Amino acid sequence: MAKQLDYHTIRQIFTRFHEADPEPKGELEHVNVYTLVVAVALSAQATDAGVNKATRSLFKVADTPQKMLDLGLEGLIEHIKTIGLFRQKAKNVMKLSQILVDDYGGEVPNSRAALQSLPGVGRKTANVVLNMWWHYPAQAVDTHIFRVGNRTGIAPGKTVDAVERAIEDNVPADFQLHAHHWLILHGRYHCKARKPMCPTCIIRDLCPFEDKTETP
Repeated sequence: MAKQLDYHTIRQIFTRFHEADPEPKGELEHVNVYTLVVAVALSAQATDAGVNKATRSLFKVADTPQKMLDLGLEGLIEHIKTIGLFRQKAKNVMKLSQILVDDYGGEVPNSRAALQSLPGVGRKTANVVLNMWWHYPAQAVDTHIFRVGNRTGIAPGKTVDAVERAIEDNVPADFQLHAHHWLILHGRYHCKARKPMCPTCIIRDLCPFEDKTETP
């Protein structure tokens, strides 16, 4: 775990992220907030690409909670059976769809507590939905962000909750909205787990990571 970086260094880092990609986007495909909730819930321990491949046809026939209920559990399973843990995820999607219909008039609530009360929706999923759909500066910490936060010193912490708090506490307010996406994309494509791409990293000179790779 690296030492927490100072304000000025973090501001430099996010200024570079912003210059390279002013409007970073999440890579999970969705057509409305309901399908975003479903996509994020399905993405646990799965790749975004794998989820997108499965949901393209699913969301054409089930883009609302009621349509998902009409499709039924077996119909949903048929669409998502290529995704890891698909049976449990399918059950959760059906349960959360029923709750949305029964308790929220088919609409997706936009408080973290209400979102987390839905089956299969944890804090990370809730934060992704709040950030991507309602543009709330929530920080959804996944394995990529946890690694980048600790490796670079942007947001060190022993737990995902600690890293989330470190991002909220240390990243300047004007970068908070997109911080989650800049960090996840940096971890996914540059600051990789086994062999980070340090030679081409845009924040190499600001990063204290001692085991930098020397070749691409």
